Amino acid sequence: MGHVYERLDDRTRAFIEKQPVFFVATAPSDGGRVNVSPKGYGDTFTVLDDTTVAYLDLDGSGIETVAHVRENGRITLMFCGFERQALIVRLYGTGRVVTLHDPGFPELLARFGPHPGVRSIIVVDCDRVSDSCGWGVPRMDLVEERSTLDRWAARHDVQETRDYRAKHNRNSIDGLPGLSAGESDPVGQRS
Repeated sequence: MGHVYERLDDRTRAFIEKQPVFFVATAPSDGGRVNVSPKGYGDTFTVLDDTTVAYLDLDGSGIETVAHVRENGRITLMFCGFERQALIVRLYGTGRVVTLHDPGFPELLARFGPHPGVRSIIVVDCDRVSDSCGWGVPRMDLVEERSTLDRWAARHDVQETRDYRAKHNRNSIDGLPGLSAGESDPVGQRS
C-alpha cells in the first residue's frame, strides 16, 4: 500500500538520489499533449531541501517541459526502483525554470556534475510526495550511462547551439513559448 508524505524523509531521499533515471510529466492547461520525458545522468538531479528538488534541463529536440512549466507550473517526477527494491516514488509540485540570466543560476549549477548543453535548471517545489509498490516494474541492471548527449552538445559551437535551439526549442509541439531568443545562448560555464 502506498504512503503520502509531507516532505522528503531520509529514506525517500536516499532512494530517489540513487536512481539512474527518472521521468518528468507535464501538460498544458487547456488540452494539448501530455509530455513524459526520461532523464538520465546520475549527477543531473539534486535534492535542495525537504520539499524542493532540481534537475538540469539539457539540450534536446523538444521544449515541452519548459513550455508547460512556464504556462502553468504543474509537474510530476517519478522514480522507479529497477534494482532489488520494488518501489515507485512520485514528487508532485510546482516547477519553475531557472535560466543563466536568473539570479541564483550559478549557485544552482554548481550542485550538478559537468555537462555541456545546459539549457536551464528546473526547480520543483513539492506539495505531495508519495510512494507505491513497484511490483509491476521489472528488475534491470544498469549497463552504463550513455555519453551521446554530452558528446553531441560538446561538438557544437555557440552559434550552432543558438541555431539549434532557435529551430527546435522556441515553441512546444502545441505552440506554447519555450526558450526566448535571449535564452538560446549556451551556458558559458559547465555545470
